[in-house]
Amino acid sequence: MKAAGRSVRARLRDRGAASDPGLLRLTAGLRTVGAIALTLAVLTLLRADVTHLVAGAMAAMVSTFAIREKQRGPQAVTLALGLPVALASVSLGALLSSRVVAGDLFFVALIFCAVYGRRFGDRGTALGLIGFQIYFLSLFVSATVSGLPRLYGVIVVAFLCSAAVRFVLVPETPEGILERLREAFRARLAQLVSAQLELLDAGPDDVDEALENVREGTARLHETALMIQGRLEEGTSDEGVARLVQRRIADAEIAAERLGLLLLTARSAERADTLTLHLPGAPAPAAGRLPGRDEALATLRRDLQALRALVLRPVAGSSGTALSHVRNRLLGYRDEENLPPAPPAVQDAFRGIGEAARAVLGLRIALDGPQDDSDDSPATARSREELDAEDAVLDAEEEGEPTGLQRPTTRAAVQVAVGSSLAMVGGEFLSSQRWYWAVLTCWIVFINTASTGEILVKGYRRLLGTVLGVVAGIVLAGLVGQHTWTAFALVLVFVFAMFYTAPLSYTLMSFFVTAALGLLYTLLHTYSLSVLVLRVEETALGAACGVVAAALVLPVRTDRRTNELLVTVLDRLADVTETAVDQLSGGTPAELLDKARDLDQALADLRAATQPLTHPITPLRARRDTARYVVALLETCAYHARSLAATAELLPTHPSIAADPRLRRAWRRTGHNIAAISARVADEHAEVAIERGPSIASLLESDVPGTPRFGRVTDRVLRHLQRLDESVTGLARPLGVPVAAPKN
Repeated sequence: MKAAGRSVRARLRDRGAASDPGLLRLTAGLRTVGAIALTLAVLTLLRADVTHLVAGAMAAMVSTFAIREKQRGPQAVTLALGLPVALASVSLGALLSSRVVAGDLFFVALIFCAVYGRRFGDRGTALGLIGFQIYFLSLFVSATVSGLPRLYGVIVVAFLCSAAVRFVLVPETPEGILERLREAFRARLAQLVSAQLELLDAGPDDVDEALENVREGTARLHETALMIQGRLEEGTSDEGVARLVQRRIADAEIAAERLGLLLLTARSAERADTLTLHLPGAPAPAAGRLPGRDEALATLRRDLQALRALVLRPVAGSSGTALSHVRNRLLGYRDEENLPPAPPAVQDAFRGIGEAARAVLGLRIALDGPQDDSDDSPATARSREELDAEDAVLDAEEEGEPTGLQRPTTRAAVQVAVGSSLAMVGGEFLSSQRWYWAVLTCWIVFINTASTGEILVKGYRRLLGTVLGVVAGIVLAGLVGQHTWTAFALVLVFVFAMFYTAPLSYTLMSFFVTAALGLLYTLLHTYSLSVLVLRVEETALGAACGVVAAALVLPVRTDRRTNELLVTVLDRLADVTETAVDQLSGGTPAELLDKARDLDQALADLRAATQPLTHPITPLRARRDTARYVVALLETCAYHARSLAATAELLPTHPSIAADPRLRRAWRRTGHNIAAISARVADEHAEVAIERGPSIASLLESDVPGTPRFGRVTDRVLRHLQRLDESVTGLARPLGVPVAAPKN
């Protein structure tokens, strides 16, 4: 019974770790709710009235979510600097409340400075948020000069409570976050193996859903790998350890993605296209009937379940002996003589399981330290030696930015200042008391957006969430009435939900914000149906003003932004692949892991920027399909580039992998095509064309009769290069790059 209880708890913990990597959303919600609750408790003991309770709750929320630094020291400095900024902001809000013109001009200047402050990093962003939100607080509670002393006290209490929760009650260290992210990676890797197992078993009616689960699992694993990458520097004290973890995470990610492709091929009669794993809606290849295939698939299914167990459980404890034998069997698939009898495509899948088991072993060693090797088979011992050799060579070893109005922070500051001015004027016509809601919406739609399309989509989502939140606010106001503490309890629930759902759905976040505001209005005795309807009107106005400002003032069209990001992705793709091929050809070893992660980050930025083009409400269906197809092709290219980089990293340590100078010839055409596409995207008038020709493998044929063709590793490199070449050629058609006439 106890074992069963532990098993259930372990499964729930793994699911929680996978759904919220690093528990970042949970921690953010708990920390903010804790700061608000502690502030309310202290202010209640000090006999504060409801207005000051509301002000304290808002100040505690702002002082908590605005701080973004990862290290505790910088967090404390920013929080300390934020207090005088908050006091100055609320003072000016109260002083200028009766001076309409001066107050409006200052508010616009404050908005400009708050957005411009983003160029100074996390601290500039935080201080700008605090200044703006506390000024907004002064408008919300109708602060007066005579009431400033009490408001000062409330804000000081809120900041102190925020510090107490951040550093004492809900502490968070970079090392702890990184450890939780590692566990999340393991959990998501296990989930991906489970999805791959379902794909292997899926029937004709279920295969598309199973394939979609594999795509989603692959994307989530990649997302967690990027999150770990962003936390390594702060979360590890030794740069060598950071690089080792980075390497092992990359190995496991590549092995898992490759295994998915091999399993897709194993269940079909033909080799699966890599694009199938990256293009949403692409159908899975139909299962084929191959001699001996069904018997081999039963063994393959068993080994996938064993691989999942290896991911989740260390080879230690009461079940360690059994798991060590399983691990030895899976690692044995890396040797040709240990492969079960099966069709070639299924044998490739067994090899993929062997490589994945090796990646899991490396991940365990990197994350948990040395492992018990008393039960090692020769294949396992050889894998350990390879990993140790790789670890031994892992040494712990700017482009100009635009200026003036071309700098993104400056441009955004000008745009939001203009948009806020429009929202201020329009909001005054709707309500002389609540006009600031329009300004707040205009401000928010500019946060973390960089193009007109992104602002339009964000404004739409905020408006939808606000409308739904108004409906909820009407119902809750009727139920709660004047029960003050019940209303505050619901506000805390909504605040937690707001922070927990913010990374998942901006619409849901807006819903919870609006529902909480309805309760705050009830507490301030200013609730009415007309107030909530006015909230919707002001939100719509603010969103519209933001879109107008973005479209007319120093506009950045979605096409222009996506083109800029696309050029960046192509340049980094060429950099990673060319460096990897050069190293595989015998060139000087270079740093490939950082280059590969730079490519991944550029692709993530492009994927986010194309959301306005791929949003379900877009009327341009053909454009949406093109954007999805291009991103899917680029994800396929990135996968093959990562695989080439990982293989190149093995070259100095594996005697079985030899450099092949002929690979440079195989890369030239693909490199030329990437450069041509990049030039055409950057300048639609560029006179460039891509080249097509024989297969990549044929380019390596030796001119000397009787010379060996190439070995197994070179064959794998060629397959990646061939797929990369095909994907790059596929990019030419949707991007309008012509094909050069064949040379005579």
